Amino acid sequence: MVAFTEAQVLAWVTPLLWPFLRALALFTAMPVLGTRGVPARVRIGLAALIALAAQPALPPMPAVPLDSADAALVAAQQVVIGLTLGFAVRVIFAAIEFAGELIGLQMGLNYAGFFDPVTASAGTVTGRFMGTTIAWLFVVVNGHLLVIAALVDSFTAFPVGPEPLALLRALEPQRWGAEIFSLGLWIALPLVTMLLFVNLVLGAISRVAPQINIFAIGFPVTLAVGLLGLLFTLPALHGPFDAALQRLLTGFR
Repeated sequence: MVAFTEAQVLAWVTPLLWPFLRALALFTAMPVLGTRGVPARVRIGLAALIALAAQPALPPMPAVPLDSADAALVAAQQVVIGLTLGFAVRVIFAAIEFAGELIGLQMGLNYAGFFDPVTASAGTVTGRFMGTTIAWLFVVVNGHLLVIAALVDSFTAFPVGPEPLALLRALEPQRWGAEIFSLGLWIALPLVTMLLFVNLVLGAISRVAPQINIFAIGFPVTLAVGLLGLLFTLPALHGPFDAALQRLLTGFR
């Protein structure tokens, strides 16, 4: 008759359980993989695969009895860390979309709003365009691999233990909201300045030649200049995106 002790079961289960919970929480909050378009069973399978593949790189896990209060605190810690890591990546995506909203406001395209069923929120054309572009860039530059590497490193920076709020005290993620405005303005400022100059020129033309219908020519000119500036902005998007991603992921390493 085959018999197992509780210590043996814990030694088999805990090295996989805690990384699985942390990875699953990450994929729940992470952009691209955490959207409604990705089925839940796919996220669960990816979390299980990462928990299994990362075993050689993980530190030893404490054997916590699963029927104790400490187990609930440890599970809460994994969820908090995974959600915080996914939130860090989502802050960068929100900053890029905020830049698109500012650009669309200056181009006069904010009236073209629509409901996005993927994110279950309303957005504008330029905001959604920037969000889709940064999602492609995130995959192309292997951003998802950087996030998974940060997830594995987080077990060294924040070991498994019954302290679910230790990460929040160390990283203070409530301060990351400023990253949305700073990064968004950094990306949108050149194009906003260009469109402001165009509006100043159109205002001067309307004063010099009042017979010209400035409203008839202003929108096409602003739209054309905005699209041209957007075309030149996209190749330079990699630099600030990569810098912000590395900056926010540093706290988990």
